[in-house]
Amino acid sequence: MTAIAELLAPHVRDLGGFKVRRVLPGMPRQTVGPFIFFDHMGPVQFAPGAGVDVRPHPHIGLATVTYLFEGALLHRDSLGNVQRIAAGDVNWMTAGRGIVHSERSPSEDRATGARMHGLQTWVALPRVDEDAAPSFTHIESARLPVLERDNARITVVAGHAFESRAPTPVCSDTLYAAIEFSGPSSLRIEAEHEERALYAVEGPLALDDQPIPEAHMAVLKPDTPVTLRADGPARAMLVGGARMDGPRFIWWNYVASSRERIEQAKDDWREQRFGKVPGETEFIPLP
Repeated sequence: MTAIAELLAPHVRDLGGFKVRRVLPGMPRQTVGPFIFFDHMGPVQFAPGAGVDVRPHPHIGLATVTYLFEGALLHRDSLGNVQRIAAGDVNWMTAGRGIVHSERSPSEDRATGARMHGLQTWVALPRVDEDAAPSFTHIESARLPVLERDNARITVVAGHAFESRAPTPVCSDTLYAAIEFSGPSSLRIEAEHEERALYAVEGPLALDDQPIPEAHMAVLKPDTPVTLRADGPARAMLVGGARMDGPRFIWWNYVASSRERIEQAKDDWREQRFGKVPGETEFIPLP
């Protein structure tokens, strides 16, 4: 019997100059634990002078989680934060009642033409935190728990896994861990979270001997331990946590438990009532 409840295929999206593979939200799954949005960026090699240019845009009702395998991004937001995100670091930005940010390739990387590969995910906030004050936290890679298990290197990015807990400021029970295999190996994944999924970033991977195609997310059955196997160098992400406290509406960059809150956020951005990102004059118009 397979331990996989659903296998989610990606949808390719063009973000202006580079493409991403998106598996959440999708059908039949909107969320896995608190994760409501999951984009796999790259790998992409930019030509000299080119790079990522995501202009200022707003968020409500969620936290953005940026984690890179290669390359770097420069984060700016309406709270005044300016932060370079290097590979292995994690940025956790809580939008709450509203925040604006931009993400661009750092000028020093853009000049030479950098390679970028990583994940951009959103965590839907619990209802009690949807209108909380926005905040920003940057955790350097050296502060994240790392475990070594027989050709497997596990980094706990947010929440807890494998008896280790990250310092990232999660809002509910969360599972977010990077697994990198340097060679053939197997890793037992316990059923310690209410909802779990395994995303195959790259390389030959299987769950209980069932192959998982690259860029696909295998949602696991609850209360069922599984064994993740790699035949050689490979990379995967464990995602999940507690089930959401009710359905969410998602529109553009907004997540909320009511349609009325989404409509209010549309009006606020249209009328430019959100904060500004210092040093930025561009912005992404309301679709």
